[in-house]
Amino acid sequence: MSLLLALVALILGGAPGWAASVEAVDVAPDHVTLRFDARVAAASALMLAGPRRIAIDVSGAEPGAALAAGDGPVARIRQARNSGGTRIVLDLAQPAIVTEGIFDADGRTLTLALRTVDDAAFARAAADGRVRFLPPFSYAGGAVRASYAVTLPVPAARRAPGPLPRVYGDDDSRPLVVIDAGHGGVDPGAIGAETGLREKDVTLAIAKAIRDELLASGRVRVALTREDDRFIVLQDRFGIARRLKADLFISIHCDSVGAGQASGATVYTLSEVASDKEAARLAARENKADIIQGVNLASTEADISSLLIDLTQRETMNQSAAFARLLGREAKPLMPVKPNFHRMASLMVLKAPDMPSILFETGYISNPQDANFIGSPRGQAAIAESVRRAVDIHFARRLAAR
Repeated sequence: MSLLLALVALILGGAPGWAASVEAVDVAPDHVTLRFDARVAAASALMLAGPRRIAIDVSGAEPGAALAAGDGPVARIRQARNSGGTRIVLDLAQPAIVTEGIFDADGRTLTLALRTVDDAAFARAAADGRVRFLPPFSYAGGAVRASYAVTLPVPAARRAPGPLPRVYGDDDSRPLVVIDAGHGGVDPGAIGAETGLREKDVTLAIAKAIRDELLASGRVRVALTREDDRFIVLQDRFGIARRLKADLFISIHCDSVGAGQASGATVYTLSEVASDKEAARLAARENKADIIQGVNLASTEADISSLLIDLTQRETMNQSAAFARLLGREAKPLMPVKPNFHRMASLMVLKAPDMPSILFETGYISNPQDANFIGSPRGQAAIAESVRRAVDIHFARRLAAR
């Protein structure tokens, strides 16, 4: 408890005195590696048009060594101080986007994956906005060590009405995956204007296809939060998974936009700060799913605070992000995906502090082509295969790390 109080005092007393500077920027045809001489606070990437370039903003860092020439799609590298730290600009010789970013364990090296794209894909990525990256949680200085473990009691899951759902699979030694079919009952979710498809029906069909595919692999047990057309409040969705002691939680949804022909799947993991405007829009929409006809059906308990997330959820968030990247890799050959597949948002359904969780937007129900895909047995089978492949690799890696 004394360590926790010290941490809280440190956080509330002000940000740490970051003193990092840019040590090197190494550019390869398919990735960029940023190296700093000390730990940095955070980073984000932004695709900019006119001219085409990638801006990388690094919090808690000063401009440093002279930068080398570019390579591959990167023609030139520049850096300058900005209000929060340093901006590194990659001037592009051809369109390219950042598809993911990973900090090393000590927060001093950030590797950004690059992918060359056509002009239309670059324009979409530029419109999607900023993507943020956080290093593993750590503080240094004073009485607080650079690496440590913090243990906090995790509140018990609220008792959900009714019995727990059936768990498919007999071997209790196998990991448990809980699949959550979004919406249901009085909440139909998004409705396709041209196709008439309802999100609640499509998500349930996809959830059952994923269940069957996972069970056929014989490697995991599976449970569904709902197997029929019923409404479940958001906190009870991940509450069911926590009561079952699930090892992975996957919430299935279909995206929708009021205008335009947006297309492709995305996956969301938890962040208190949305990675872009579209992520913020989705969080605002999905977090209202408990309010039906003006009645708030969710608990009135306070939401998990940013501090609690920082202290207890960082490893869970990292595992969620790793699974999201796996899912993107496995889904790409099988189904339409957006260029920046992995996004972050403050989504209520992902806020279990002790269980890796993702929200999988399988496609746009507002787009007739996407709707025909996600509403068809062929499309649902492809989605299920993508999830099964990612689940197999995820748990194989965890087993190998023991």
